[in-house]
Amino acid sequence: MLKILAPLLISVSLLAWGATWALGRTAQTWFERDVGLRARLAVAGARGSLAEQLARRDRRRLAALLEEITRDDRITAMAACGPDGKTVARTSALPDGLACRDLTGVVPADPAARLAWGGIDFERTVPSGNVRVSLLPVIDDDAFAGSVVVVHDMSWVARREAAMRRLTLGVFAVVGILAYLLTVLLRRLNWRDWSRELRDLVLHPRFRRGGRATRGAAFQPIASELRQLLAELSREQSGPTAGHWSPERLQDVLERALGGDGVVVLANREPYLHSRTESGEVKVLHPASGLVTALEPVMRACSGTWVAHGSGNADREHVDGHDRVKVPPGEEAYTLRRVWLSPEEERGYYYGFANEGLWPLSHIAHARPLFRTEDWRQYQLVNERFAEAACREAKGPDPVILVQDYHFALVPRMIRHRLPRATIISFWHIPWPNAEHFGICPWAREILTGLLGSSVVGFHTQLHCNNFLESVDRFLEARIDRESQAVVLGGHESLVRSYPISIEWPNHWARAAPPPLECRRTVFDELGLAPDALLGVGVDRIDYTKGIEERLLAVERMLERSPHLQGRFTFAQLGAPSRTLIDRYRALNESVEALANRINERFATGTYRPIVLLRASHEPPTVYRYLRAADVCYVSSLHDGMNLVAKEFVSARDDERGVLVLSRFTGAARELTQALIVNPYDLDEASAALAAAVEMSPEEQADRMRAMRAFVSEFNVYRWAGRMLVDAARVRQHGRLSDRLTPVLRAVVPRR
Repeated sequence: MLKILAPLLISVSLLAWGATWALGRTAQTWFERDVGLRARLAVAGARGSLAEQLARRDRRRLAALLEEITRDDRITAMAACGPDGKTVARTSALPDGLACRDLTGVVPADPAARLAWGGIDFERTVPSGNVRVSLLPVIDDDAFAGSVVVVHDMSWVARREAAMRRLTLGVFAVVGILAYLLTVLLRRLNWRDWSRELRDLVLHPRFRRGGRATRGAAFQPIASELRQLLAELSREQSGPTAGHWSPERLQDVLERALGGDGVVVLANREPYLHSRTESGEVKVLHPASGLVTALEPVMRACSGTWVAHGSGNADREHVDGHDRVKVPPGEEAYTLRRVWLSPEEERGYYYGFANEGLWPLSHIAHARPLFRTEDWRQYQLVNERFAEAACREAKGPDPVILVQDYHFALVPRMIRHRLPRATIISFWHIPWPNAEHFGICPWAREILTGLLGSSVVGFHTQLHCNNFLESVDRFLEARIDRESQAVVLGGHESLVRSYPISIEWPNHWARAAPPPLECRRTVFDELGLAPDALLGVGVDRIDYTKGIEERLLAVERMLERSPHLQGRFTFAQLGAPSRTLIDRYRALNESVEALANRINERFATGTYRPIVLLRASHEPPTVYRYLRAADVCYVSSLHDGMNLVAKEFVSARDDERGVLVLSRFTGAARELTQALIVNPYDLDEASAALAAAVEMSPEEQADRMRAMRAFVSEFNVYRWAGRMLVDAARVRQHGRLSDRLTPVLRAVVPRR
C-alpha cells in the first residue's frame, strides 16, 4: 500500500506547490499591472487641476485635491512634487521615506526627456509593510508642471494570494485523496485484467526495437504531445498581453495567435465605392457607416479581404476579372471583393427581410417588423452567395472569417458546412431583443442555428449576450453553459461574448483635419454664423432609431426655456439619407424636414435659423470639421447597440473642448459616463442638458473631455478586434489539440 501511497502523495504535493507558485506569480503580475493603471488613470483624469495648482503653489487646494483622489480604495496616499523636486503638498497618510525629496534623481533632469518620460512603478518597504509606488509626470500644454507620487497599499494582494494558496492546496488535497481511493479500488478489483492489458500494450509490436519491447515506449507519444502542448501554451502566453492596443499589437496578435492568417471580413456595406457623377466623373466615396468606421482601420492593420455588396454605380468598372480591387486608393492595404445583387435580390434580402424585418425587431423604436416569405427566400439565397464568396477568398482549410451584422445571420452555418475547421467570428452590431420579442420572427430557429455555426458570437453589451442565450434556451435544443457563456449545438461549441466596439486611436481623420479654430471659422462661414454664435451638431443616417425628431424638439424646447439663446444657438443636423425605398424612411425624411421648417419659422429672425438640416452623404473630412467646430454634440438614439458618433466626437476634440449630450439608450452611455446622459423622450431633461452644455465652463469641459478621451484611447477598436481574435485563437487551439490528442489516446488504450 505504501508503494502506491508514497509516490501519489509526492506527486500531488509537487503539483500543488507548482500550481500555487504559478498562480501566485500570475496574480501578483495582474495586481501590479492593475494598480499601475489605476494610478495613471487617476492622474490623467485630474491632470489639468494638478497642473494649475502646482503652477500656483496653492498647498491647501492641492492637498484637498490629493485627498479627493485617495478616496479610491486602492490608493492610500499621494504627494505632489514641483518641477524642482520639492514637495508642494501631501496627504496625511503618506509613509515616511516616500516624500519628493526621497525620490530625487528618478525624474529626468533634461527638459526634453521630462516631456517624453512616462513615469515609473516600484516597490518600497515601509513600517506598515510593502507598498507599490507610482511616480508619474504632470504634463500640461507641452510643459512639465511637476510629478505626483501615488502610493498603493498592497496588503490586500497578500491576503488574496494566501486565500488562493489555501484554495489550491485544498483542491489538490481532495484530488489526491480521490485519486488514491480510486487507485486502490481499481487495484483490488481489476488487477489481473489491467496487468494483462498493460503487458500486452507494452509488448505490442509497434513499440519493439530490434525484436524486443522497449520499456515505457508506449508512453512516448503522450510525452511528445505534452511537450508540444506546453510549447504552444508557452507561445500563447508570450504574446502581447499588456500595453496599449495599436495596429502593430493587433498584427502581432494575428501573427502569434492565428499564425498570420489573413482575415476575411464579410459585411453588406463596402468601405469604398466608385460612383459616377452626372458630369461623368468617377469618385471614390467612403460611405457613412458605423460598421465601416470601426472595421476599416482593423483591415488596414490586418490586411486580408473584405467581401461586400458592390453598390456603387461604377463599381463594376474598377474590379479585376475576379471582382476584386485593392483599397484604400493609393495605400492598397487590403483587398475588396465585390458581390453583385440584382434589384430583386436587394429588395428582398436588404430592404425587405433585413431592414423591414430584423432591424425593427431588434430596436425598441416603435416600428412594426414586417416578415414576408418571399423576402426570407431572397435572404437565404443572398446569404448562400456571400458564404460561397467568403469561402473562395479564404486561404487554406482553416481561415479566420469575421461575419458582420444582421444581414448575414445564416452565413456562419453555411461556411461551417463548407469549411469545418474555419474560425468564424460573428458580430451582431445592433441590439439583440429579449426572447419573447425575438419570437415574433417566423424563422427564429433558423436565425439562431445559423449564428451558432460561429466559433464566437459577439455583441456590444452583456445584456445583449443574455438575451441571445435566453433566445437559444427558448427556441433550440442546445446545451448552454452559462458559467463560461457557451452554447453547444450539434456537437459544435460557440462562445458568446460582449465586445464593446470602438474607433481607431489615434484617429487618422482627426489628425488630418485642420485645427479646431480653423474648423470653427470655416464651418461658421458656411453656415453664415456670427463669431460669437453657439453651435450644436448631430451626425446620423436619417433613421427612426436615431431620435432625430426628438433631438429637434429638444432644441425647440431649449429655445423656449432659454430666450437668451434665441438668435445665438444654431443646431446643424448632418443627415445621410438611408433606405429611402422603404415607406417608413421616406415618411421620416418628410417629417424631419417639416419639423425643421416649423421650428425655423417660429424662431428665425433675419438670416438666423436655429435648425440647419444638411441632408447628404457627408465624407469623414466634413464630419470631423463639424465635430471639431461644435460647442455641443447631441446623440439622441432611441435604441442603439453602441453609437460610434459619440466616440468620434471625443476623438475629434484634441483641444479638450465641447460637450457631449448622450442618450442613455446607447451602449456608449455605459462607457462615456462623463457625457451629459439624458432620456431623449424627456424633452425637459434633454433641453436642460443642452442649455447646460453651451453654458459649461471651459475648465469643466476639459475635465470631462479629458476623461472620455483617456477611456476611448485605451478601449479602442484594435482592442475590440484583438479580444475577439484572441478568444477565437483559443477556440482554434483547443480544437487542434483535441484533434491531435484523440488518436494518440486511442492508440495507447486500444478498444477491445
